Amino acid sequence: MRSAHLTQGPPVVLVAHGSRDPRAAEATRALARAVAAVRPGATVLPSWLDHTDPGPTVVLRELAAAGHRRAVLVPLLLTAAYHRRVDIPAAVAAAAEGGPSIEVRIADVLGPADGAVDGALLAGLRRRLAEAAPDGYDALVLAAAGTRDPRARGSVGRVAAALGTELGVPCRVSYASAAPPAAGVAVAKLRARGARRVAVAAYFLAPGLFHDAVRAAARDAGAVAVAAPLTDAPDLADLVLRRATHPTPAPAR
Repeated sequence: MRSAHLTQGPPVVLVAHGSRDPRAAEATRALARAVAAVRPGATVLPSWLDHTDPGPTVVLRELAAAGHRRAVLVPLLLTAAYHRRVDIPAAVAAAAEGGPSIEVRIADVLGPADGAVDGALLAGLRRRLAEAAPDGYDALVLAAAGTRDPRARGSVGRVAAALGTELGVPCRVSYASAAPPAAGVAVAKLRARGARRVAVAAYFLAPGLFHDAVRAAARDAGAVAVAAPLTDAPDLADLVLRRATHPTPAPAR
C-alpha cells in the first residue's frame, strides 16, 4: 500500500472480474501500471471480484486504514451487467462495515456509458486490429465474452456499429458464451456474403480461455487475423483514468 500523503487525488481502485487463468490477473496488473504511468504520483491498485486476491473490499479497507477518506473504483468491465449492478456495489457496502470510513465513487464501466461509445475504446480496438492485421481486411467480427442481459448485448452492438463506421467495413457481433452467434459462425456468414478478408476484433480486456476459444474458432472458419485483447493499451489506460476523473465520455473520433 502506498503512503496516505498523496497530492494526486483519491486512490483509484481497478476492479476486474477475475479468472483462473493467471494471464488475466497479470493483464490487470499491467493496466494498473499503465494508468499509474499516465498520472505519476497517483495510487492505482488492482483488485478482483473472483479467483484472484485482493478483492475490492479488502483494498478499500486497507486504504481507509492508511488514512484515505475517498477513493474511486473503476470497474474493468465492458458492459454494465450483473457484476456492475450487484457485485461491485455489494463489495463497496461491505467495506463500510466496521473500521474507518471511506467515501467511494463508482465510475462507469469502460463500455458505452449512457449510450455513448468512448473514442479511446475504439482507438484501442483499432490499435489491436492494426497489430494483428497489417495487410487489412474487408469485414470485421467484434468478439465479446457474452451475456444474457439484453441491454448489455445492445451496448456491444453499439461498439460494433461504431467500429465498423470508423473503419468503413461491415462489423458483426459474436459471443464466446451465453448468446449466439459464436465467432466461427459470424466469420463464416461474412465470408458466405462475399467478404474475402475477415478479421476479428477482440472485445476482451485480458487473455483467457474465452479469447483462446474465439481465436481457434475464427481461424478454423477462415479469419485472416484475430486481434489480441486490449490489456494495457495506452488508449485503455487513458480511458480508465478519465473514467476515474471525468464522468462524461469522450466522443468517438
